[in-house]
Amino acid sequence: MIAFVSGPVAALAPDAAVVEVGGIGMAVQCTPNTLSTLRIGQQAKLATSLVVREDSLTLYGFADDDERQTFELLQTASGVGPRLAQAMLAVHSPDALRRAVATGDEKALTAVPGIGKKGAQKLLLEFKDRLGEPIGTGAGVGSPVTSGWRDQLHAALVGLGYATREADEAVTAVTPQAEAAGGNPQVGMLLKAALQTLNRTR
Repeated sequence: MIAFVSGPVAALAPDAAVVEVGGIGMAVQCTPNTLSTLRIGQQAKLATSLVVREDSLTLYGFADDDERQTFELLQTASGVGPRLAQAMLAVHSPDALRRAVATGDEKALTAVPGIGKKGAQKLLLEFKDRLGEPIGTGAGVGSPVTSGWRDQLHAALVGLGYATREADEAVTAVTPQAEAAGGNPQVGMLLKAALQTLNRTR
């Protein structure tokens, strides 16, 4: 079990980072929020979860232990694999997910690509006694990013499986919201809004 990786960031992609650990580049799958905090050449420490399959070993990285534990808990529900668990954390913080489950908020779960109304109802039942109570009081989605939010948001949407054209339209749709934030928009909040616009158009 690899609990965390720590070292300089060697490369960044739309859905992953490469962290140099002891001369070895570790590819770590991350959510857009986590990636937005990383910079090439700077030190990073990511909590990680290793997913072992017959044909692959995939390392998933998180901003903190709470996110990693939530990622692992989400996969205890039937039909939730690492990709869907990561998509849920791309849209919602751990606390936002706990709040959604505690309040039975179907809409929050259907905002995640790959989860429909029936799936959301099923997951709400399964997660009821697993995720626990919300810890914080804030909205808990996203971290402030001062530049390049359009590129980050576009890359995140493409990484979640949307076509380039759909991603372009979603970025355009949330631009007024981003500008209202005064040049310091939260990519996580914008991603949530973008996914809602895409769900309405599909």
